[in-house]
Amino acid sequence: MVKQVEFWFLWIYLATGYLLSSTVVSEVPLGSKISVEDNNFWVSSDGDFALGFYNCSPQSFQYSVGIRFNSNSIPANEQKVVWVAGADLMVGNKSYFQLTQEGELILFDSSLSTIAWSSKTSQSAVVSAVLNDDGNFILLTDKGYKVWQSFDKPSNTLLPGQKLLVFETLRAQKVNSMSSYYSLYMNESGQLQLRWETDIKYWTFGRISNSNVSAVLTANGALLLLNENSKPIDSLFGDDHSENVKFRFLRLDTDGNLRMYSWREASASWIAVWQAVDNQCDVFATCGDYGICSFNSSGLPDCVCPFKSASASFSKCLLPYQQGCKSGSIMVSYEHTFLHEMYPANDSVVLSSLQQCKDLCLKDPLCTAVTFSNDGSAKCLLKTSRYVTGYTDPSLTSVSFVKKCSDPIAVDPIRPRPSPAPIPVNKSYRFCIPCLAGAASGTFVTVLGIQLAVGFYIYRRRNWIWKRPALTCKDPYSKSLVVFSFMEIEEVTGNFKHQIGPKVYKGMLPNRQPVAIKDVEATVAERKFRAAVLRVGSIHHKNLIRLEGYCCESIHRHLVYEYAKNGSLEKYIEDPELSKRLTWKKRMEVCLSVAKTLSYLHSECREFISHGNLKCENILLDENLDAKVSEFGLSIIHGEALSPDTSAERDVEDFGKLVIALVSGCRDHQSVSKWAYNEMIVGQVEKVVDKRIKSEVSLEELNRVMRIAFWCLQSDERLRPSMGEVVKVLEGTLTVDPPPPPFSRERPLEEEESSRSGSES
Repeated sequence: MVKQVEFWFLWIYLATGYLLSSTVVSEVPLGSKISVEDNNFWVSSDGDFALGFYNCSPQSFQYSVGIRFNSNSIPANEQKVVWVAGADLMVGNKSYFQLTQEGELILFDSSLSTIAWSSKTSQSAVVSAVLNDDGNFILLTDKGYKVWQSFDKPSNTLLPGQKLLVFETLRAQKVNSMSSYYSLYMNESGQLQLRWETDIKYWTFGRISNSNVSAVLTANGALLLLNENSKPIDSLFGDDHSENVKFRFLRLDTDGNLRMYSWREASASWIAVWQAVDNQCDVFATCGDYGICSFNSSGLPDCVCPFKSASASFSKCLLPYQQGCKSGSIMVSYEHTFLHEMYPANDSVVLSSLQQCKDLCLKDPLCTAVTFSNDGSAKCLLKTSRYVTGYTDPSLTSVSFVKKCSDPIAVDPIRPRPSPAPIPVNKSYRFCIPCLAGAASGTFVTVLGIQLAVGFYIYRRRNWIWKRPALTCKDPYSKSLVVFSFMEIEEVTGNFKHQIGPKVYKGMLPNRQPVAIKDVEATVAERKFRAAVLRVGSIHHKNLIRLEGYCCESIHRHLVYEYAKNGSLEKYIEDPELSKRLTWKKRMEVCLSVAKTLSYLHSECREFISHGNLKCENILLDENLDAKVSEFGLSIIHGEALSPDTSAERDVEDFGKLVIALVSGCRDHQSVSKWAYNEMIVGQVEKVVDKRIKSEVSLEELNRVMRIAFWCLQSDERLRPSMGEVVKVLEGTLTVDPPPPPFSRERPLEEEESSRSGSES
């Protein structure tokens, strides 16, 4: 189970070991400012809450600004964050947070020299601000009216007295720089719901109501649903309800569970006094992509992957079945196990018997697994995705069946061969004239046949270009590759006359089928080269350029690919006329196709495959302008040994550059990225779009694709998403936070001074 991540304030004044004199108490006048460098903060009048900067990542130079508990009775490492400005936005180590003279709260990011977030209240006649004793930060007019308050912009926490209104959401804190799938949502019917994405509801509280319902946490430890007249209509209580507890909060944790916490003075710790889902394994996708939930010997939830092969090179838990099993498929049963489909989460439900349920999946080429409820309801849940979540426990009655390709039965080399039947010996040695004549004629025919075969072979070699069978007759589903001699490569390419790319030549087969031939110039040994080519040739995806054959003769190494009619994406981006054919919709289709292809190479092949050289020149366009990724797996052919982690991160970064080029129409990544990021942060991302695009651009889609592009470009490789996560963002099934600056990676002052002194010496 993914461990719950706690953000706690690493306040500068504690790090330096003394209290600072620049603390602002209670009312905050116009022009007031707090910053990372000044180490100052604003506190409530009773000192129980404070607003300031805190370090929020493994990097010492990235900060967020928010509200935390500040009471002297709570140790610094237990002073939990209850509100964050700008959805966990991270800024540089010279940033500041200010209430301007115009009455607007702004968060200035020093790493970009721009305003990263604001309250947008410059026209609202704000005269001051105050951090209330209940933890609510408020902007006020001269008559005391509330113009803006942090209670209206919740993050993942509710404080006592803070309301969650209809259509409002708490979202769990992000994990590994990606927005969480989990949210607490108040729907239009007045029900609180815990959701995974938007479709899966795994906990609901409240009766359906037509009134304007809100949820509120009370100071005495009750979660209430209030009607439009603020009268309670439903309630939940913590274990210490009505006890004298000074500090409480309600938080949606990163594991998808909603919990109520109380501060215990005796143990000096926060105690969960209530949680929405008692059994953590009942939280949908509590293990994410890493298995199904079970309880270990200590009674704690754990994640296991019962159907993962020992040889699998990737960490995610995927179902083993993929279409195209040569020797058929079988169903492997898992008792007391309930599986749910993810990505997409849309199990098909039919009514059947257990055997019928199993057979339905076995006969359906798209089905990957099936779960039979086995509780009398006769429900059969079919899945078509390799991504599943679930729960296994002896108390469950359900049975799941997972499809896998059946292994071929090899010949047993130890099994003794049966002895041949004894041949009776004919002890007659009489001279047989008919036998002698037959033997002589047989010998003559055999010799004549050999001579004819040799002559025919020589004739075919001399006239290969006209006589070789056409490749279009090859079985399209065959994984065999055609082996070419170097002489044949020269014939096909016309002595390498038509160059269409770096070391790439156009050729024509005898059946007039065009091909692209790449000169690999590999120095790897012949045996290893052939083995590597066969590995690459066994990889098939609709958006991968198909490898048709190869040449491995003497010092010559060539690869024969299918030919893409419209050439490279680079040509279409550079050419003013051709670029008009790349509509916004087509560019987004190219992004998604390439992302799915990389995800397939990284996590869905039998072993990890890196592209290693993704760029516009290696994205080809067929007759329908559909993207085809070429030159994949060349690191294997060249005999390079790259770790999956390193090469995957390189592919992710290259994909980010590709997206920037497609959106902006500019392939100079270095010159355009900083400008594009700045425009996105200030809310003018539409200025980045290639002016040659005449079709309508979806602003929501543009924001989504630019955000994920800059996550892919993070200089800290640990922050980059996987390609599977990129695909979900592009498909709109996963939200993504605004990314930190990917290209300006500030170092701590000590490192800068050390570097400076080193250069001087």
